[in-house]
Amino acid sequence: MKSTATAKSDKPAKPYPDFPLFPHATRRWAKKIRGKLVYFGPWSDPDAALKKYVDERDALHAGRKPRQESTGVTVRDVVNHFLETKESLKDNGEITPQTYQDYYSTAEYVVTKLGKERLADDIEGDDFAKLRRDLAKTLGPVALGNEIQRIRILFKHAYDAALIDKPMRYGPEFKRPSKKVLRIHRATKGPRMFEAAELKRLIDGAGVPLKAMLLLGINCGLGNHDCGMLPLKAVDLKGAWLAYPRPKTGINRRCPLWPETIEALQKAIAARPKTKTADTAGLLFLTKYGQPWAKSTSDNPIAKEMRKLLDELKLHRPGLGFYTLRHVFETIGGETRDQPAVDLIMGHAKDDMASHYRERISDERLQAVTAYVHAWLFPPKTKATKTTKTKAIRKPK
Repeated sequence: MKSTATAKSDKPAKPYPDFPLFPHATRRWAKKIRGKLVYFGPWSDPDAALKKYVDERDALHAGRKPRQESTGVTVRDVVNHFLETKESLKDNGEITPQTYQDYYSTAEYVVTKLGKERLADDIEGDDFAKLRRDLAKTLGPVALGNEIQRIRILFKHAYDAALIDKPMRYGPEFKRPSKKVLRIHRATKGPRMFEAAELKRLIDGAGVPLKAMLLLGINCGLGNHDCGMLPLKAVDLKGAWLAYPRPKTGINRRCPLWPETIEALQKAIAARPKTKTADTAGLLFLTKYGQPWAKSTSDNPIAKEMRKLLDELKLHRPGLGFYTLRHVFETIGGETRDQPAVDLIMGHAKDDMASHYRERISDERLQAVTAYVHAWLFPPKTKATKTTKTKAIRKPK
């Protein structure tokens, strides 16, 4: 065994001045990366050491475990197969464009963070823990939980499709936030609710067609995507009914329309721009450019218009937006104690025995729910009662 002094004297010079590695006393080429020494091969083969460094440097500088030489399935393979499958479901109408866009954004994030050439079999619990910590820096508990769930769906798909041989090990950290965390977060933000006076200000301040959308939101519990994809044929203005399967769940729903809603819809239809494509010809709401108000991206025109209106009226609070109208309808409509009727109007899917056996709900029950919400928002004016004048009592002389 050579002494340390002899080893130092035997150290080779770098093959050229810009050679990124240095000869370590252990007779290997090395480099300090992220505060840790990493070795790439013996002094006798600087070319092989350099090649290994070039192959592994991106992963090492990013704090990831370098992938091993293999012809195995990569993250790119997993993501491409997953998105192809989801795109087919979207094209068949089995998932909405927004759901597909959410999956696409998640897949894009996974590729960026893990590396497209990273072997799926090399991904470990520490990698998922780092993903969660990075996501938690920018997302709230609800959005964080949704993103974690989508990542799990992505890798479960890889196992179900036989792209990987065993289920992914996520480690103890890669979990959705607990119900307690969600409750505390929701409590700090306050209730997601508009009161009647606030809603009337929003309705009065909205232009065409946002006013009609607002009224559909509080009259029938329609959300952003519901309004954006609402077909003209779903609305019967003469009969005062809306019949429209909810795009998210496919649940058929019927809703009686208020006079205010019908009037706003008539104005929106009269001012409706000409469509530019056959795909949008049947939609009730179109932007001034003849485009749909629902997009297959995270950019939501209805949410933007709602935010402008909230800011203009100084009603914006964290967590409030157009989708809050569904919270309002559920909250006020629920006071009728006819939950099945509320669920039908909202388009909620419930997997319980009562829903399985229930074949219909009468129109009278649906009208009772919407009438109750209408009375809450537009209370009937009470007639002023006549007051009797009392004669003044004369003072005794």
